[in-house]
Amino acid sequence: MVGYDPEAKCVSTVEAAAAGSASGFVTRVLVSPLDVIKIRFQLQIEQISSRTPGAKYHGILQAVQRIFQEEGLAAFWKGHVPAQFLSVGYGAVQFMAFESLTKLVHNVTSYNARDSFVHFICGGLAACTATVAVQPVDTLRTRFAAQGEPKIYHNLRHAVVTMYQTEGPRTFYRGLTPTIIAIFPYAGLQFSFYNTLKQLSEWMIPAEGKEGGNVKNLVCGSCAGIISKTLTYPFDLIKKRLQVGGFERARIAFGQVRMYRGLLDCLRQVMREEGLGGFFKGLSPSLLKAAVSTGFIFFSYELFCSLLCALKNTDSTERKES
Repeated sequence: MVGYDPEAKCVSTVEAAAAGSASGFVTRVLVSPLDVIKIRFQLQIEQISSRTPGAKYHGILQAVQRIFQEEGLAAFWKGHVPAQFLSVGYGAVQFMAFESLTKLVHNVTSYNARDSFVHFICGGLAACTATVAVQPVDTLRTRFAAQGEPKIYHNLRHAVVTMYQTEGPRTFYRGLTPTIIAIFPYAGLQFSFYNTLKQLSEWMIPAEGKEGGNVKNLVCGSCAGIISKTLTYPFDLIKKRLQVGGFERARIAFGQVRMYRGLLDCLRQVMREEGLGGFFKGLSPSLLKAAVSTGFIFFSYELFCSLLCALKNTDSTERKES
């Protein structure tokens, strides 16, 4: 049901946006702790190892324990409000754009809208559109997740006003270039692999009932998320490093801090100081998050679409009977 299907004209563009928003909301609640840990790992200059002097975080379990001891349980949902705005807005725009683009391909080209290559291109373009729309919220989410104690930003309004007054409006789009560069192949691969894996699973294990289909949606989505995240991860790390530029005073308690003049300067510094492995810091929690988030995004999106279709069919049946 992800993408336009001429044989199943059930979900409209508006309904796709609603289902995308709902799936984003549900998924964000579940993956927020993993996102916080991933961001902390990405922003740590020191190697993520217990053998590295000055390294605040050594591994996932150690990071969980330390964050809980120092900042409390609520720390795992730091930045959750802007993150929810991000997820709901991103999900709505992405799936609405994806459904519209695949429908456009079907109507004006000879390509099959269910083809994996079409899903790659349309998925990438849809994600770029959604990214530009929600980038300021993503920057706010990163700042909240990155800050320790005492807090620099007390609430969302305080963060917006402070960033605008001290750093200017362009600060809300820090890291947009590597984000756009990374999001097109990442989202494109997500949609493409999800489509391919679903077709493969239907061929290998035909769905027996609704429950079997839901499980396959979850598994296929998780696998698609792991593959796409691994291939595009370095750009995500660079984006996070750039988004906290000008925010160094809030990072002092976490170890060394760096200032980057832009994308290329960040690439050079990371390679010189941290080596190739520096571009994959936080990969473990990121893959775990990608598996959970992508799996639940596609699973819940298809579930909500099915519910909307069922409601429409029920209404149409009741009208005919009356």
